[in-house]
Amino acid sequence: MDDKTTARLGRVASRQTLVLTHVGRKSGNPYDVTIWFVVTGDKIILPTANVSRNWVKNLRKTPVARLDIGGEKFEGHARFIDDSGERARLMPLLRRKYWMFTPIIAFGQLLALFGATSEPGAFELTMDQAS
Repeated sequence: MDDKTTARLGRVASRQTLVLTHVGRKSGNPYDVTIWFVVTGDKIILPTANVSRNWVKNLRKTPVARLDIGGEKFEGHARFIDDSGERARLMPLLRRKYWMFTPIIAFGQLLALFGATSEPGAFELTMDQAS
C-alpha cells in the first residue's frame, strides 16, 4: 500500500464508525450501512456480531467496498475471515477500541457459544491504491 493511503488510514483510525457502501446481492443496487471498524496496519477490519445481516451476505457475494470515514473516502476489496482463530486474534483490537461495549461483546460471544445467535464474523479490507 502506498504511504498516502496508510497516512489517511492513520488519521481516521480513532473514529468510531464508518459508512460502508456495498452492492446488493439480488438487486445490484448500492446500499449504505454504518458500522464499527478497526484499522490494523494497512488493513481495515469490519467485525459483525451477526453473519446473517444483509451487508455481510452482500459483501461476501460482491467483495468490493466503498468506505467513508470522517470524510475520507476509500475503496477496497474484502476478504471474509473464515478462520475462528484469526477472528479471535482480532478481538483484542476490537475490545481495546470499543472498551465501553466489552460487556455487550462478551454477552454476544456467550450467546453464540450456546447457539442462541449466529457465529460472529469479520472482514479484512485491503484498500485500493488509487482510492
